[in-house]
Amino acid sequence: MDTFTAFLTLLFVMDPLGNIPVFLAALKNVPQRRQLYVIMRELIFALIVLLVFLYGGRFILAWLGLSQEAIRIAGAIILFLIAIRMVFPIEGGIMGERLEGEPFFVPLAVPLVAGPSTMAILMLMTNSEGERLMGWTLALLGAWGVSAVILLASAPLAKLLGGRGLIAVERLMGMVLVMLAVQLFLDGMKQSLA
Repeated sequence: MDTFTAFLTLLFVMDPLGNIPVFLAALKNVPQRRQLYVIMRELIFALIVLLVFLYGGRFILAWLGLSQEAIRIAGAIILFLIAIRMVFPIEGGIMGERLEGEPFFVPLAVPLVAGPSTMAILMLMTNSEGERLMGWTLALLGAWGVSAVILLASAPLAKLLGGRGLIAVERLMGMVLVMLAVQLFLDGMKQSLA
């Protein structure tokens, strides 16, 4: 996997366009002038978590005694479940949570931006090709930056796309994530059986 492919994979898994409705729902009780601050704070929390998993992923895997194949298969299953909920949504959003007041860390930073699939992919990248850590860091920062711009502009984008447009984008992203999850699962099974 090259840096650009890693960037695209991380961007699809972070799913900023699909997260717009969830962010808007989570922030509906937050005063409008404070919403950008809350989004930026949550994005910074997410970036810190993702950098910890990128740089500490190898050590986390060794400490827990997990093989690369186990992480790949587990990440694929989690990604598949999230993708299925995007294609076939349930009441209460992708995570099925109802929020009161201002969100803090959960669910916007983790698991929406820094979700388990993103963490698993980062750990796999650093474990399989740890010598390319600078390239993986650039891919992560790029995907996070694009996600940040999209999520900070979530209110205008929601108006531009409209309700049906957001639903269509979420379904499309869900289908792409289903394919990524299946490929991740197949790669994990192939490695474990080899």
